Amino acid sequence: MRRWTLAEFAERAGGIVRDAPPDATFDGFTTDSRETQSGKLFMAIRGGNADGHAYAPTVLGAGATAVLAERPVSGARIEVENLVDALARFARSVRSEFGGPVIGITGSAGKTTTKEFTATAVGSAGPVLKNPGNRNSEYTSPILWAELEGAHRSVVVEMGMRGFGQIAHLAGLHRPTIGVVTNIGYAHIEKVGSREGIAEAKLELLRSLDPQSGISVVWQEDEYLQRLVYGSPSRVLTFGMGDDADGRLLRYQPLESGGSVIEGTLNGERFEATLPTIGRHNALNATAALLVATATGAPLSAAADGLKDAQIPPMRTQTLGYRGATLLLDAYNASPPSVVYALETLFELPAQRRFAVLGEMRELGEATEEGHRMVGRAVAAMRPDGLVLIGESTRFLADEAIGRGYPSSRLHPMETIADVQDFLATLGEGDAALVKGSRALELERAVPAEARAR
Repeated sequence: MRRWTLAEFAERAGGIVRDAPPDATFDGFTTDSRETQSGKLFMAIRGGNADGHAYAPTVLGAGATAVLAERPVSGARIEVENLVDALARFARSVRSEFGGPVIGITGSAGKTTTKEFTATAVGSAGPVLKNPGNRNSEYTSPILWAELEGAHRSVVVEMGMRGFGQIAHLAGLHRPTIGVVTNIGYAHIEKVGSREGIAEAKLELLRSLDPQSGISVVWQEDEYLQRLVYGSPSRVLTFGMGDDADGRLLRYQPLESGGSVIEGTLNGERFEATLPTIGRHNALNATAALLVATATGAPLSAAADGLKDAQIPPMRTQTLGYRGATLLLDAYNASPPSVVYALETLFELPAQRRFAVLGEMRELGEATEEGHRMVGRAVAAMRPDGLVLIGESTRFLADEAIGRGYPSSRLHPMETIADVQDFLATLGEGDAALVKGSRALELERAVPAEARAR
């Protein structure tokens, strides 16, 4: 990241430098007093459980250049009236000086993986700036623009949704030229009331696009396709498996190495690519990335070749080896569609026995029962050799699965992470097990320490 002076940042953010040399510099941001502070600008966020302003002495003592604060604190600081507004103002200022394509990505599942595929595919035509990890909030998303350098030719931004207006806010500061909606599912449904509400919230991205030059990219098989198409003011491109998809996935083949090979067509031109992960849903998201890349002017062949180098974060369809067994770790988060996708991926793995370790799905609000029953129906249809459940809401999943013929003898309700860990330790040669649940459960803690990435 380039170095910024406090004066430069304050001018763009609408703040005032206090008790610090205006030419003092920083080269990054922190939001947690436990992070490395040396040479950073600490953002004093007022949270539900803590107020970052209280940690000003700690971070300044640890080497932070200054604190970005909404009220006076002791020591070097940039004072702003409102932190969210100041960050947005900073981002808009830098964004206004960038003339390349900006790709905004949202969706109920697959955002981060699609972002990585897209950045790699688009990057075949020149350096790309992307937000690291899943930094997609009103605090962490705007500071992406602090990393913009002259060599960057495009920007890829993941946008999270925790309620109405969230994506509109992010789109307003990033001003995307291309918007991607991976799918309409159940994530954060308690914030917007229904899947229709989720579709409306995701449309905030597409509605931000320029009607003349913007491009919307959506999944052809999505139940809310027509809602997205008619709600978008710009040109719409689709990815999927149907004959008339602009980006069409024709073949998906998982590899024993943990990767996969895909083939398809894009506007009539064939492509083949190797992916560093498995899952048909990931293959579709990679197809979306190629659609975006060619829309930015990247050659299809180079974009497809680059997908093999995509940096997929851990715990997202991650394949691990353990004593001759295969663990499919997909425990970053969970929603009904993503659990079904993960189950389908489990059954793509070569194995003598297949087990599903499923934690409850949280943040579903009134859709909690139906969401778990949806997964129960999938379990009954696929019939894994064993089903390990943890979390109170999984009772709906179990009831639905058994009611549809899944053998109760294969069901193993468990109370603790240690119980799950003990179960995984019993896996043997030729077994495969999926581990998936909501982030709050931290099911990755159940994975044996000896398990290694493939």
